[in-house]
Amino acid sequence: DLFYSAQDRGPRHGQGTTHFDRDIKDLKKFDGQPFSSRLYAQMLRLAGVDRVVTVHNHSVAVQAEFTEVFEGRFHNLIPYDLYADYLHNANIVDFDSDGEGLVLCAPDKGAREFVREMYAVLALPKAKFILLDKQRNGERDVEISLDPESDTSIDEVAGHDLVLFDDMVRTGSTVVKSCEFLKSAKLNRTVFAVSHFYASSEGREKMANPAIDEILTLNTLPTVLNRDVQGRLRKKLVVLKIEQWLARNLAEILELPRTRHDSLYHIDMSSKNPRFKRKIWSNDQLSSLRDDVPLPFQ
Repeated sequence: DLFYSAQDRGPRHGQGTTHFDRDIKDLKKFDGQPFSSRLYAQMLRLAGVDRVVTVHNHSVAVQAEFTEVFEGRFHNLIPYDLYADYLHNANIVDFDSDGEGLVLCAPDKGAREFVREMYAVLALPKAKFILLDKQRNGERDVEISLDPESDTSIDEVAGHDLVLFDDMVRTGSTVVKSCEFLKSAKLNRTVFAVSHFYASSEGREKMANPAIDEILTLNTLPTVLNRDVQGRLRKKLVVLKIEQWLARNLAEILELPRTRHDSLYHIDMSSKNPRFKRKIWSNDQLSSLRDDVPLPFQ
């Protein structure tokens, strides 16, 4: 992110705002990350862009840069409602009506605020929250442990279904190690929910690991919809297509009249996925799938 990237070019005070203190060892990940967030913001402004909308930009520092450059006309949309709707209405995880049997996981302190809010939006009082600690020693060298500030111990999640949330994935090293660590507690099912899925060949190979039972993602990077790009992950991948959700939010931001649509998002799932029963197109059809009611177009 901005704070890490600044190290390669000579950081200045005020760059790298976070919601938590960082140890001196955590000030730099690895060489080669360009410091570009402010440059992008300034170039967009100079090119005549009046307003910027992003989806799940987790970096507080980057948000601050864009907010300053665009004088407040910066909007960061967080997909809480997308994830909440799917988790409540699909059969990707199994839990009681009060959340008993479900665990939400933040893989590090950077994701804690997002997962806390996700917990609140789900409104499941008996669900558990677990926080992991990530010690990065290199780009692909990561050590995972339970964070001392976690609400839940590793022993308490046995037999539960767990959803680990993160903003993006590239190589898959961290999420696989996190899920392997969690699976050691004898979880029932582990789902990786990630907003930005970059399906690199390395990532596809690593995330085929059985420690991850299923991947729930968005089409913020459209290539994720390509079955060839998905590769062997197609059997554990479900994509929530966000065009309808974006349209709703843009209409609200720009104060435009909104055409009524029942659906919040569309769904893409390969028939190779073990949960696949039959093709449905949007979230408002999930209940008919759950109840196994034939759809009009079938």
